Amino acid sequence: MLLPPSYAAGLTAYTEELPPLNYLQGQQVSGFASDLLTAMASKAGLALRLQLLPWSRAYATVQTTPDTMLFSTVRTPERENQFRWVGPIGKRHIYLYRLSKREDIRLTDIRQLGQWRIGTIFASASQKQLEQLGLRPGIEQDNAPDDASNLAKLSMGRVDMVAMLDWAMHWQLRQSGMPDQQIRPVALLDGQAQYWFALNWQTPDATIRQLQNALDALARNGELKRLRQKYIGTEDFPGELADFGAQLRQDGPLLLRDSDKPSAPCPEPGLGSGWRHRHRAGPEGICPLKPGY
Repeated sequence: MLLPPSYAAGLTAYTEELPPLNYLQGQQVSGFASDLLTAMASKAGLALRLQLLPWSRAYATVQTTPDTMLFSTVRTPERENQFRWVGPIGKRHIYLYRLSKREDIRLTDIRQLGQWRIGTIFASASQKQLEQLGLRPGIEQDNAPDDASNLAKLSMGRVDMVAMLDWAMHWQLRQSGMPDQQIRPVALLDGQAQYWFALNWQTPDATIRQLQNALDALARNGELKRLRQKYIGTEDFPGELADFGAQLRQDGPLLLRDSDKPSAPCPEPGLGSGWRHRHRAGPEGICPLKPGY
C-alpha cells in the first residue's frame, strides 16, 4: 500500500506472502493481519507502509532498521529480546486433519501416530516435531512443498492425515472448492504459541502504547473478531480432541518405539498406493513403494 508524500515518515511493516494472513491482491497487501494492522495504525494516527519481502530478508531488516516492524511473528523465548512486541493477534494451532469418511482414524495418544502416514511441509515446524518423535520422512511422513499439495494428497488417499495450521486449512479448502464437511481435525499437535507484531527494538514506548491501545480497542468493538471470521474462521479449540502438545508437556520428550509402529511388512508390495500400505516399518524392511508416491 503506497502512501502520499505527506505520509513519508512513519512505520514500514514487512511481511511475507502467507495467505490468508498476508497476500498481494492487485497492488495492495491484504489479509487478516495486514487489514488488522492497517486499522490499528489508522486508529492510532500513525503513518504506515506495508511491503512484502522474503521472510529472512524482512526479519534481518527489522532487526537493524528503526521505524520498522515484522508480522505475523510467533513470539518465542529466542526472539523475546530481539524486538518489541504488540499483540497478541491470534493463536497458532496446528492440527492433524483426516478425511471425514476415514472414521477408522481415532486418536487419543500421541504414540498412535506411528500407525499412519502423515503429510507435512518439508522443513516446517510440524515436520521437525514429528521427526523428533521418530516419524521418518518418506516412511511415516510424506513431505510436500506446500499446504495445497498436502490437501490434494489427503483427498486422493495418498496420506492418512495432514498436519496444518487451522487458518491455512480454512484458506486451502476455500481455494480448492472442497466443502468443509469433507475434512475434520482429529488431534491438536501444537497450540501453545501466538502471533504478534514484532517491532524494531528502538521503537519508542509511545508508539508501542499507541498500537497496543488501538489493538485493544479493535478487540473490544468486535472488529478483530470480524476480520478473523472473514479470513480465518473460528480459532476455538474443539475440546473433545486429543491435545498432543499438552501430552508432551506433561510426559516430556518422547521417541516412538518400533513397537509403536506397525510390525508387519507391507501385505501388498507393489500393488497400488495410498493408505492400504500402512505396514512399512517392520523388521522385514520398508514397504517397497517409493517414498512420496
